[in-house]
Amino acid sequence: MNGDFRKGFRHGIPIGLGYFSVAFAFGIQAVSLGLSPLQALLISMTNVTSAGQLAGIQLMGAGAGLVEMGLTQMTINLRYALMSLSLSQRMAGDMGTLQRMIFSFCNTDEIFAVASNEEGRLGKWYLYGLMVVPYFGWSGGTIIGSVAGTLLPVFVRTALGIAIYGMFLAIIIPPSRTQKPVRTVVLVSACLSLLLRYTPFLSSIPSGYAIILCAVAASTAGALLFPAEEDGL
Repeated sequence: MNGDFRKGFRHGIPIGLGYFSVAFAFGIQAVSLGLSPLQALLISMTNVTSAGQLAGIQLMGAGAGLVEMGLTQMTINLRYALMSLSLSQRMAGDMGTLQRMIFSFCNTDEIFAVASNEEGRLGKWYLYGLMVVPYFGWSGGTIIGSVAGTLLPVFVRTALGIAIYGMFLAIIIPPSRTQKPVRTVVLVSACLSLLLRYTPFLSSIPSGYAIILCAVAASTAGALLFPAEEDGL
């Protein structure tokens, strides 16, 4: 059983360093939309989801309703439930209901990837160690970025505020260049987003629902055009 807290802590350091820089940009983005540094920090401490948080503050800035906010967050963050189900099959016996709930709170894409590559059963102490640095890196980057956002000149805040979009581009561009399914899904999502943004009638759709439509349509297109082959067939 893999239950070494120190090993998990070491594995979480690179993730935490990456999160710090992205959270710094999120903090700047949050205060630019009218949130206080404390509000930005509380969002990061209680969510730990970059895409969800970024979409959330955009909707808050636009005055979106709770239903729109809830549906958008459910669509964006549904992948975490799938990742948690996958990891649950490999957890050791010391991962009871409470321990699973604690870990699920910080089961991000990167933490899931690192944990999935570990051999053997995953014990609670390894998983706790794995999530510590990323959690504080995300929270620390947010508060430092949001405070900096209140002190830096406007042109600097604007430049740093788009850094978080650069992170998402860095995620999708490399696989899009080599994998046709990824490239197709990205193009479908981008084209539909432009259609919803610039078509006179469709542009009246609230941004939260537009995100949901793009996500569902793009993922459906990917599933229909590039179905996964079942093992053994």
